[in-house]
This record gives sequence, C-alpha cells and structure tokens, in this order.
Amino acid sequence: MTVVDAAAVAQELPGHGQTVCVTGAAGYIASWLVKLLLERGYTVKGTVRNPDDPKNAHLKALDGAAERLILCKADLLDYDAICAAVEGCHGVFHTASPVTDDPEQMVEPAVRGTEYVINAAADAGTVRRVVFTSSIGAVTMDPNRGPDVVVDESCWSDLEFCKKTKNWYCYGKAVAEQAAWEKAGARGVDLVVVNPVLVVGPLLQPTVNASAAHILKYLDGSAKKYANAVQAYVDVRDVAAAHVRVFEAPEASGRYLCAERVLHREDVVHILAKLFPEYPVPTRCSDEVNPRKQPYKMSNQKLQDLGLQFTPVNDSLYETVKSLQEKGHLPAPRKDILPAELDGATA
Repeated sequence: MTVVDAAAVAQELPGHGQTVCVTGAAGYIASWLVKLLLERGYTVKGTVRNPDDPKNAHLKALDGAAERLILCKADLLDYDAICAAVEGCHGVFHTASPVTDDPEQMVEPAVRGTEYVINAAADAGTVRRVVFTSSIGAVTMDPNRGPDVVVDESCWSDLEFCKKTKNWYCYGKAVAEQAAWEKAGARGVDLVVVNPVLVVGPLLQPTVNASAAHILKYLDGSAKKYANAVQAYVDVRDVAAAHVRVFEAPEASGRYLCAERVLHREDVVHILAKLFPEYPVPTRCSDEVNPRKQPYKMSNQKLQDLGLQFTPVNDSLYETVKSLQEKGHLPAPRKDILPAELDGATA
C-alpha cells in the first residue's frame, strides 16, 4: 500500500481527526479500550501515574501508539492534571477507579475523581460526550429484589444495604455513578454509563488484575473449594467495544448493562475443568448446607440494540487461561497432555 493509499484508509476510520482521553489507561478494561480506539483512528490521551513506568510498555507497543498515543501523568485527585489531559479532546472515557474494600480509599477518591473528570470535560468546551465506566456493583446489591425481577438499567444498589454489609466497593461504585449523573446534569455534559459485570478474557497488561485472579485461584491450587455464589460474566473485549459504541452512536443515552450471562461458581469450575483438566480445579462447594444459589435474570438488550454481539463466556474463560499461561502467571500444561476438547465444555 502506498503512503497515499494509507492516508486515504486512515481518513475513512471513524476516529480520524478526533482526540479522546482515557483515564487510568493502563488498566485491564482501559488497555483494550485504548487498543480499539487506536485501531479506529483516534488520537488517545491516556492518563497514568507515571508515563515512564515499565508497566505501561504494553500500551506503547500497540499498533498506532507511536503516532497517536500520548500518555499523560495524572492523578485522579489532581484537577489541574485532569484538565490538561482532557484539554482539546472530543470525548472522555473515565475508566479509572480504585478497587478496594477500604471505605476511605474507595469512596472519596471515586466520587471526587469522577466529579473532577466531569468538570474538566465541561470546562474544556470541546468534549461532546463522556463515557463513564461504572459497575454491576452499582446495580444489583438490593436485598428486596424478587427472584423473578429482570435486572436491567433501571436497577440501583441499595446504599444502606451496602453500608450495613460493609460492601464498600459496591457502595463506592453506586455513589460515584450517582455523583457523575448529578454533576453531568448540573454542567450540561452528555454522559453515558457502561455497567460491566465481572470481566474476563485475555490480558494486555503484564500484571494480574482482580477479575483474572478470580479465575487464577481455581487453577493454581489456591482455592480448594468453590463458593455457593452466582456471578455475571463478560469478555473484556466486549466491554471495550461497548464503550466505543456508546460513544459513537448519537442515539446512545443513559446506562448500559454489559453482561454475557450469569453463572453459578459450579458452572465456572465445570467449564475450567473441561477445558483444562491438567489443573487442580476444585470439585467441592464450600457451602454444602444451604440450597444452591439461583442465577438472577439480567438483560443486555440495550447493548444488543446498538449492534454488540457478546462473546460466549466459555470462549472468554478459555482465552483468560491461555493468556495467564502466556504471561507466566500459570504454569503451562505438560506437552504430553492433550488439550481438553472445547466441545462439550458447556455450563
């Protein structure tokens, strides 16, 4: 392809000539989001704590990064640094958030950081939409929800219940999202929110994040039993795609639940054992007294209506494990053991 042809192709990309900011760019979801945005022709300003940190090398190695990725040193609680990162941007993806159960480290930074990002977007004068990464934690924590209620974008976590059960992660996610909606309304910012469930799939970053650790513990022998619990799962690449779709679609508005399906932990370990029989996947539940928890009903229709096709969770789990192997977090299987047949590895 000639230089002229390459330039013509670049101009046809949806992000050509547009600059967007991604906060917390080195994170699990954010790394895939940066990758996708670069592929679509955007110039990306990504906030990180230290642009020269080796843990950001995977971002600098992405296709298009040399030409269109700018890593900005910014802390969420440094308003001037956030403003500098957002300056000149057409869109902002606010993915950065503390992941902790410490209320002091979770709630205040999550809320204030979110308000700073919304204010910076309003002050920039060029931002047409902010996409905020919330969580299922802001949606499902409600003890009064009946078993037949379909969880959708209208559902909110009960803040008093979160406080009573000391679930500060869910509490922080809920209050941060509420703060985002309030601040966006007050400042006239076009805000769209994505609420992902537990995110699985291959890692771009070198470190094991919290959701990958959730899978790793069932393979490396650290978890001897599985919990009597249910969880919704989604592929990290689908989460990144959801963010881009809600940014690019003029009609997108409100919240978007990002989930493929809800599984009991027994289903998860069953899939893992079928795919990777060489690992010590637990076979017993830690709770053999109470009835098996039933998966709740959930709707991902809003994202489907925007054209998103979800990756089956079996495929996501398979690629999570392969990625953990490739990055050295999990010993690769011996060559004399044939890989499990993918067929039949259903929940």
